[in-house]
Amino acid sequence: MNSSRKPLHPHSQRNLSSEIGAFIALNQEIFAQLLTFVDFAEKFTIGFVEINFPPDAEILVEALKTNPECRDIQFVNMNFSDANLRFLRDEIVKILPTIEIEDNKKLVLIVQGLEKSIGVYGDYPPVLQDLNFVRDAYKRTVPHPILFILPDYALTRLAKFAPDFWAWQSGMFRFQTPQVTKDYAINEAQNTERIINRLEPPEKQERIDLLHRLLMEYKPTGHHLTGENLRNCSNILHQLGVAYLSKNEPIKAREYLEEAEKIAREFPDSTFHAEILNTLGDSYRQQRQFDTAIAYYQKSLSISQQLQNPRGEIAALFELGNAYLDLRQFTQATTFYEQCLEIEQQIGDRYSSASTYHQLGMVAQDLREFKEARRNYQQALAIDIEFGDRYSQAGTYHELGRVAQELREFEEARRNYQQALAICIEYGDHYNQAKIYHQLGIVAQDLREFEEARRYYQQALSICIEYSDHYNQAKMYHQLGMVAQDLREFEEARRNYQEALAINIEFGDRYSQASTYHQLGYVAQDLREFEEVRRNYQQALAIFIEFGDRYSQASIYHQLGAVAQQLREFEEARRNYQQALAIYIEFSDRYSQAGTYGQLGMLAEAEENYAEARVHLQTALEIYVEYKDEYRGAIAREALERLAVHLDGNKLPI
Repeated sequence: MNSSRKPLHPHSQRNLSSEIGAFIALNQEIFAQLLTFVDFAEKFTIGFVEINFPPDAEILVEALKTNPECRDIQFVNMNFSDANLRFLRDEIVKILPTIEIEDNKKLVLIVQGLEKSIGVYGDYPPVLQDLNFVRDAYKRTVPHPILFILPDYALTRLAKFAPDFWAWQSGMFRFQTPQVTKDYAINEAQNTERIINRLEPPEKQERIDLLHRLLMEYKPTGHHLTGENLRNCSNILHQLGVAYLSKNEPIKAREYLEEAEKIAREFPDSTFHAEILNTLGDSYRQQRQFDTAIAYYQKSLSISQQLQNPRGEIAALFELGNAYLDLRQFTQATTFYEQCLEIEQQIGDRYSSASTYHQLGMVAQDLREFKEARRNYQQALAIDIEFGDRYSQAGTYHELGRVAQELREFEEARRNYQQALAICIEYGDHYNQAKIYHQLGIVAQDLREFEEARRYYQQALSICIEYSDHYNQAKMYHQLGMVAQDLREFEEARRNYQEALAINIEFGDRYSQASTYHQLGYVAQDLREFEEVRRNYQQALAIFIEFGDRYSQASIYHQLGAVAQQLREFEEARRNYQQALAIYIEFSDRYSQAGTYGQLGMLAEAEENYAEARVHLQTALEIYVEYKDEYRGAIAREALERLAVHLDGNKLPI
C-alpha cells in the first residue's frame, strides 16, 4: 500500500479548503448521497465512486475526512497502483491488522489506483477475474464498508468482467469534473504527437492514462457525442493512437485512430482529417503493410492539395518517402523527399528541411553512397545548429556515426556517438541513451572487442529494463547473442536469441523474428545441427518473403548456401549463393557481394576448380580493400595464397 500523498495540482500550489469548496459546490447532491451511504453502511458494503482524475479523488477523500457528518468515521485510504496486481482481497487482508482503529469510530476503506491493474483494453484482466471469483470471501475477511474510487472506463470494465462483484454494489456515485481540472488535463495532454517519442516509458504511460481519463469527460459511457465535444473527442482519440504507436502497439492504436477518422470526416475543415490519415498510415507501416500505408498517405496528400495546404502536403510526402525507403524503393523515396524540399523552400520553411535532409541521408546510406549520406546529414546538422535545436542534433550525430561505422572509420564513429550521447545526457534523456550504447556496442563488435561490446549492450539492456521497455530489450538480447556467438559461447548465444525471439512473439512483431531465426540458424550451423539450421533459416526466409523484403532474403540464401556446402551438396550451395549475389547486385550492396564472392570461391576450391575459385576470391579481396576491411581482406589473401600452389606452384601476386 502506498499512503504517500502527491500535490493535488503539481503545476501550482492552491488552497485546499477552496478546492474542496469548489468541488462540493459542483457536486452538492451526489456528495450528500455519498455522506448518507457512509453513514448507514455496515460491515461489508460496496460503494463505487466515479471520478476521472486523481486530483479530484484526493479532494473528495479530504472532503470526507474533514466533513463534520463523518466525525464518527475513520477513513483509511489504500492505494493499489501496481499494474500487475492480481489478488486484491489478499492485499487488503494483509493491511487490515496494521490499522489502529480509533475508539468509537466506524472503519471505512477507500480503494484507489485499481484502474492500473484493470487496464483499458484486453479481455478478463486477472485482478477482475479474481475479484469475481472470491466475492463471497469478502464478507468474512473484509467486514468493513469499501469505497472504490475509479474512472469511468475502469468501472465499465469492472461491470463487464466482474459482473457478480458489481451486482453487490449498494451505491453508485458519479462526480462531475471541475473545469479547472479539465483545463489542467487538456494543458498536460497538448502536443502529445510532437513530444511522445521523447518521453520515457513511465511518462508515456502516464500520458496515456491522462488521455483515457480526458476521453471519458468528452465521451462518457452511454452518452451521445455532439457539438464541440465531437471535435475534442476526435483530437484525444488521435493523440491516444499516436501514443500507442510510440509503444509499438499498432493494432491498439488503430482502434482509436479509426474512431477519430470517422468523426473527423464530418468536419468542414479537413486539415485534421488529413493528419489522422497520415497517422493511420503510420500504424500500417509499423506492421510493414506498406500498400495500405501508402494508400492512406496518398489520401492525406490529396486532401491537402485540394485545400492548398503546403504544410499538409509536406507531411504526407514525407510519410510517402519513409514508406518507400522501408520498401528499399530508393528512387521513389528520393522523389518524395525532394518534393518536400521544394515546397519547404517555396514557403521559406528552412527549419523543417533539416528532417528532409536527414531522410535523404538515410536513402544515400542504404544505397551505400556514404559521401552523399554524409553531405545530407551535415546539412541537416547545420540547420539544427542554426536554429538552436540542440536536442535534434543528437539524432543526426547518431546517423553520422553509422556512416563512419560503415566506412570502417571507427574512431570517427565513436566521436559522433559520443556527441549524441553527451546531448542526451545534457537533456536528461536517459532512456534514449540505450540506442547509442547499442551502436557503440556494434562498433566494438566490429573491432572484435567483444568484452567491450558486451558491456555496452548490457548498459543498453539495463536502461530498457529500468524503464520497463520490454519490447526494445529484444534488440539488446539479439546483440548479446551475437557477441556470445563470436566468442563461441553457443549455449549462451542461443539463450539470448531465444529471449529476443520470445519478446518479439509476445509483441506480435513477426518481421523482427526473422533476423533472430537467422541467428539461431547460425548457432545451429556452428554446432553442426544441420536439420535445425535449415528449419531456422527457412522460417526466416518465409517471414522475409511474407513481408516482401527481398533484400533481406539475400543473407538467408547465403547461409543456406553455406549449409549445403558443409554437407557437400555443391549444386544446391551454388544455387543459393547465386540467388544471394543476384539480390545484392540488384540492390547495389557491393560490400555484401564480397562475402558471397568469397563463398563461391571456397565452393569452387572444394570442387577443385581453382581458376574459378581465384576469380571469385580476387573479386572479394578487391571489394574488401575498397572498403578498408583488413580483417576479411586478410582471409581472402590467405585463400588466394593457398590456391597459388594448385595453379602454378608459385605464390600469386596479390
